[in-house]
Amino acid sequence: MHIDWAALGSVFGVSLVVTVALVGLFTLGIVGLSKREAATAAGTSPALATTAAYACFAACTAAVGFGIYLIMA
Repeated sequence: MHIDWAALGSVFGVSLVVTVALVGLFTLGIVGLSKREAATAAGTSPALATTAAYACFAACTAAVGFGIYLIMA
């Protein structure tokens, strides 16, 4: 049995980067929603913060969906 260490390292590296990116996007979405609440309390328009938060959540959903597609294909 031969282990291709280069391929294993590539899989590990890609999964690490994707995991950090998903956690970062999800965190930005949560921060955006909290800024929405702060903007509403301050009396300003929360449209930008809400749009950015939902865009981050949509990007997370798209990345996970694409990963599932790659696994199933």
